[in-house]
Amino acid sequence: MATLFVDKVDPQSGTSLEIGSSGDTITIPSGCTITNNGTQTGFGGTMTPAFEATLGSNQNLSNNTFTKVQFNTEIFDTDNTYDNSTNYRFTPGVAGKYVLSATAQVQNCGNGNIFYVGIYKNGSALKTNNIIPGASDDLSGMITYIDVANTTDYYEIYSRQGSGGTQPLLNYGTWFSAYKIIE
Repeated sequence: MATLFVDKVDPQSGTSLEIGSSGDTITIPSGCTITNNGTQTGFGGTMTPAFEATLGSNQNLSNNTFTKVQFNTEIFDTDNTYDNSTNYRFTPGVAGKYVLSATAQVQNCGNGNIFYVGIYKNGSALKTNNIIPGASDDLSGMITYIDVANTTDYYEIYSRQGSGGTQPLLNYGTWFSAYKIIE
């Protein structure tokens, strides 16, 4: 192995420079800094798959019944991993850590009645948030959780309210989103 001491390396053609060949490992030793003043490609990762979906219209919640929220309007879906027409679920398709978030807004839940929003994984409650309102007003519940998913796991949002009657989830305040964390 030889050591080459230079301050600058320019490609002969003036268009691109290749360091190493296929199968080689380029090592940047500890304590070194790579400074990028141009355009970078191929570094880091992408935060995909990612999606956001909302309700196209209000959805009724029966009293004290856990109900899957039918997020049927996609805002975006980078890898076509959210089902907005049949199962209303996110199936990442790529193993990794995901940030999952949802907000549900119910109309007139009632003073002291529980409102519930939960993230379900593979059909079972993963993380839940219960809210007990102090007045008979519209009420929002939000939940965010980071989970490790394999390629076939799926996530859904369920909600429940205890007002004594049927109440609508409001489409303008109810959404579900997720994205993969770069590791």
